[in-house]
Amino acid sequence: MKRTQRRRAVRPSRPFLLRLPQGLHASLQRAARAAGLSLNEYCLRRLSAPGTALSVDPRAAAVVARAADLFGEALVAVAIYGSWARGEAGAGSDVDALIVVEPSFALTRELYRAWDRTPISWDEAPVDPHFVHAPDKASAASGLWGEVAVEGIVVFERDLRMSSALVQARRAIAGGRLVRREVHGQSYWTAA
Repeated sequence: MKRTQRRRAVRPSRPFLLRLPQGLHASLQRAARAAGLSLNEYCLRRLSAPGTALSVDPRAAAVVARAADLFGEALVAVAIYGSWARGEAGAGSDVDALIVVEPSFALTRELYRAWDRTPISWDEAPVDPHFVHAPDKASAASGLWGEVAVEGIVVFERDLRMSSALVQARRAIAGGRLVRREVHGQSYWTAA
């Protein structure tokens, strides 16, 4: 009996088809190439790794898929921030999504109109995108990055640029170069 169980455990699975959004597929292909692996081997290693992304919240996955549909390979990262991330969302609150793209991708008002043509929601709250370019070290110490560094939730990251920017923002906060202020009951981050 044990021998049969062992055979079943090591027998390769049958082929199957997995449908992925085009942007996610492109990101996986890039990552596989960068790792020097086939797409299948890369996916197998990612899926079997500890802390695998299989437990990703489906609402977060929907935001990432929507962003990947708009930006494809230019998508760098997605984070949720604002009142929802702080646990302070009220009945009329939206879910703020920071969508980070490659600097070569032009950020235009049309992107917001394209998002609005097919809006998505998170537990019936509308998802409100904020499109930004991947930061460099200087821009990481700005107000928006300060807020995301302290109260944001990263739900997708293609590489470590967003995490690096958040580290830089936290260092700026710790060093007193980026401070939180308040005007008319609204807080914001600014250079000291």
